[in-house]
Amino acid sequence: MGNKISNLAVWAVSSTLLVFADQYTKELAVARLRGQEPFVIWDGVFELLYSENRGAAFGMLQGRQGFFFLIAAVVLAAAVYVMWKMPGWSNARYHGLKICAILITAGAAGNMIDRIRQGYVVDFLYFKLIDFPIFNVADIYVTTATAVLFLLFCFFYREEDLEIFRFRGHEKEESC
Repeated sequence: MGNKISNLAVWAVSSTLLVFADQYTKELAVARLRGQEPFVIWDGVFELLYSENRGAAFGMLQGRQGFFFLIAAVVLAAAVYVMWKMPGWSNARYHGLKICAILITAGAAGNMIDRIRQGYVVDFLYFKLIDFPIFNVADIYVTTATAVLFLLFCFFYREEDLEIFRFRGHEKEESC
């Protein structure tokens, strides 16, 4: 039980700190970029450009706030479940999954805070060179964690490593 509480405590504190970092960068963007010309970091390549995103990633699903709240609730519940099921921090095998759960939670929470407070998400990072959609720090958390999860599931974890996440009591019984 101590490992489970420790997992949840580290997850909650780490996620909260990352959410604060995300919200701080967004506040800076609002204060310094809104209504201004883009702040060029590398001419023709990367700039800071204030944007209000009322949809999901890359502006999809505009105006679907209820859907976003549902997704955030599911992400939060899944993260709590994953952190509860994993062994303690002394077992390094699952550190990657724990860090990904922290990043995904922080990203989902950071953008959900914007949606609740303002009705939109503040974006401000823009790769002009490839005209990539404008994004924010919370998006970086989620995108990075998703890519790492993909690599972990493809190349690191075996099926038996993930047995700890199986719901107990819901397995189908085999008949003779």
